Amino acid sequence: MIDDPIADLIARLLAQRWLPREDDGVRRALLDEAFREELDRRLAACGMSLREHPYAAHVTLGLGRGSERAVFAQDQGWLSNNLQLDRDAIALLVILWALIILPKRQRQRERQDADAAAAQQSQMFGEAKPIPLQVGVAPSIAERTLLADFSERLGGRMRINVNLGVLARHGFIQRRGGEISEGPLLDLAFDYERTSRRIMDGALSELLAQQPTSDADSETQSKTVEPTDV
Repeated sequence: MIDDPIADLIARLLAQRWLPREDDGVRRALLDEAFREELDRRLAACGMSLREHPYAAHVTLGLGRGSERAVFAQDQGWLSNNLQLDRDAIALLVILWALIILPKRQRQRERQDADAAAAQQSQMFGEAKPIPLQVGVAPSIAERTLLADFSERLGGRMRINVNLGVLARHGFIQRRGGEISEGPLLDLAFDYERTSRRIMDGALSELLAQQPTSDADSETQSKTVEPTDV
């Protein structure tokens, strides 16, 4: 049997839905130009593409632009997703992406700038050691804060709880101890460059600016969600 690492990588991505960047096959796809070109060619031949971002911890497969109409155009309309997520679930996903990924990206860029400054300083002062930076950069959100802020807009507390379970099963978020954190697919759910400005300049910016936070949850929110200008 002929060894085909590209076919193996595609099969694993299809079966597991996402893989970490540290995976040997993924690392090769990201670093080996010839390997990546052949991978992209094979995926494009079946209407798919590799979804990855330099700041995302995982990679996944997505539809190629040329195949979107064949999948999403139905009955004179356009489907918003292929996971059977209803409007409330999609709205919740967008809000969680904005509250978790936008601050995360800001922190990642700040850390990158700090690393560059520390490297420059270490070259100037060989014996000085830079202050270590925290590894985790993605914020978490308290579920009770999310419910207090958005339950009236997203179908009520029970509906949000149901949709949180759905998003967790799809790999967008993780839920532990009453906290919501980033799942493997959240950073890849939307195109960052195209979506971030639309979100912050559009309707969601007004929604986020008008969050009706109760006094009991205000302290929790200030600790779990940091504002961003991205």
